Amino acid sequence: MTEQIIYVCSDAVGETAEAVARATLRQFSSEKVKIKRFGHLRTEDEIVKIVAEAAQTGGFISYTLVQPELRELMREESVKHGVRAVDVMGPMMQAFVDTFGSFPRREPGLLHSIDEAYHKRIEAIEFAVKYDDGKDARGLVQAQVVLIGVSRTSKTPLSVFLSHKGIKTANLPLMPEVNPPAELKQDPGRLIVGLTMQPEHLLEIRSERLKSLGLPASAHYASPERIQEELDYAASVMASLDCPVIDVTNRAIEETAGIIIEWLNK
Repeated sequence: MTEQIIYVCSDAVGETAEAVARATLRQFSSEKVKIKRFGHLRTEDEIVKIVAEAAQTGGFISYTLVQPELRELMREESVKHGVRAVDVMGPMMQAFVDTFGSFPRREPGLLHSIDEAYHKRIEAIEFAVKYDDGKDARGLVQAQVVLIGVSRTSKTPLSVFLSHKGIKTANLPLMPEVNPPAELKQDPGRLIVGLTMQPEHLLEIRSERLKSLGLPASAHYASPERIQEELDYAASVMASLDCPVIDVTNRAIEETAGIIIEWLNK
């Protein structure tokens, strides 16, 4: 089967269109599907070339273009070449106009301006990297959110996702052989969240991890007994902290993050 391509196009960064495309991919068996992103589009020639390439490869286009002339050209070229093109923002913008009688500012990248929110997000991303995996216990005190759980419960990817929302997040792995640092029990007003997973699912994930590293799947790290021991220990730590716990089994990162953000906003 040849590689299939979704072309993400934007006159800004393209994060919105790509996020929608990736959310769609998760609903399908899409190992062969690749996302190719084109951001900061400014000229008609760029649109023409992308649509022509999509026609040649048999892909389709997801786009967020606020400039009306570029959006119209994308529609025309897509029809001309028989390429399916999905306007991610257009219908929502039109609904706003029709309902509230207001008109968009048509400024590409308006949401990505170098402003206070942007700097807050960059600072949060740097924080997540610095205090990942319990590398420095001081981060547990400084964080807005602290994620705790055993290995392979999505602590790091969830930390990164939350950091892109401007939330300073640290995470700490829990192991029976290592006592949690004293900083975890300090209470400077941050939200501590426990992440857990069904043992059979964790076993599968750890076995795949060992396989990817070229290690035997029979290693102690992926044994049912060791996994249950770790989960029981982690549950006891979470109970002692009286922190909320999320079972991340088969739960998308975005969904888990949404729950945490709701808790933060209460």
